[in-house]
Amino acid sequence: MSLILSSAAFSNGADIPTRHTCDGADISPPLMLTGVPVNTRSLALIVDDPDAPDPAAPRMVWVHWVLFNIAPTVTEIPAGKVPKGAREGLNDWKEQGYRGPCPPVGRHRYFFKLYALDCMLPDMDRPGKAQVEKAMQGHVLEQSELLGLYQR
Repeated sequence: MSLILSSAAFSNGADIPTRHTCDGADISPPLMLTGVPVNTRSLALIVDDPDAPDPAAPRMVWVHWVLFNIAPTVTEIPAGKVPKGAREGLNDWKEQGYRGPCPPVGRHRYFFKLYALDCMLPDMDRPGKAQVEKAMQGHVLEQSELLGLYQR
């Protein structure tokens, strides 16, 4: 069985419900994690938008959520919650936690990327995506991706 990330709120390639965006409650969608490899020591989740600020002329990847050191026994992350013991890094608003889609123009793609790691990541003080990705190098056992779309 391979690692799978899914959501009861939207299917892969479908629209993210307004509730999980800046136009709604701005809480993270519920996520289901299945097929975690047996030798996984922790999981990491990064949510980003490669279409910022305009899908017609993207200039950056905008980070919406960085979550790491998720226990490998976690099978569900409920909407608006963080699993016990998991750590949150900084998003591109320079805040810890989830900030949902809020595109200024056009239909954007939001990639929810789940990584199974062979280690716990070190204690990092409010790391951003780049710092977490650097710490994960050489430790990724498997990864999965869930794509959501949103246009205001």
